[in-house]
Amino acid sequence: MITTPLLTHPAIAHAFFGRQGGVSDGVYASLNIGYGSKDTRENITQNRALAMQALGLPDVPLVTTTQTHSAIVHAVTTPFEPINAPEGDGLVTNIKNIALGVQTADCAPILFYEPQAQVIGGAHAGWKGALGGILEATVRAMEGLGAAAEKIIAVIGPCIQPASYEVDSVFYQTFLAQSAAYHTFFTEGDTPLKFYFDLPSFVRFRLYNCGVTKIDDVAEDTVSQPERFFSFRRATQQGETDYGRELSVICLHG
Repeated sequence: MITTPLLTHPAIAHAFFGRQGGVSDGVYASLNIGYGSKDTRENITQNRALAMQALGLPDVPLVTTTQTHSAIVHAVTTPFEPINAPEGDGLVTNIKNIALGVQTADCAPILFYEPQAQVIGGAHAGWKGALGGILEATVRAMEGLGAAAEKIIAVIGPCIQPASYEVDSVFYQTFLAQSAAYHTFFTEGDTPLKFYFDLPSFVRFRLYNCGVTKIDDVAEDTVSQPERFFSFRRATQQGETDYGRELSVICLHG
């Protein structure tokens, strides 16, 4: 469980969980919280409960979305069950005792807090969501609840780091088609027409451009640390048929 000083505040609880401390086994060992995986529902439900216990909030409902790499954000006023989870990649609330969760396995989880307005948020930002506007949409949704962008704190959790994120020229050109300036987030790869992409820096750039300047990054690579984190890319490279998801969570205390 990783916490960060920027989000250490008496009004909130937060954590970026790794893969340790759960009941799942095999490729899901052990704290898999993703209902989108093929792990048993019983294991996933128990793992979510264990995470909330570790956070000191065993009786607080955890809400997550069905993530689709979109720019859809939901303002949560009452908790919902996982079976009723809406599609989307961002959650915001100003209601106490509702934990907002983000599920990842290489994509960047971002936790948000605006201390004056007492508004929190969580976003799931892979390359597609970050390029498509999920970060800006989450900030706008927080502003809709009274937050000011310049007062928002944002922390980027464990995700794929540049040294693990080699991409092809089609990927590279997809970014340049939106802005030629995005070439700065790529470095040349080890083979022709390959590049390394810096997802955390791109997330930071997009946040900064929508007014969020208080940004931290835990700078942990999900791909290169198999004992600590789940990773879609690593699972794919190793020919595994499925993979687990880790949880990032933030909650306003009651």
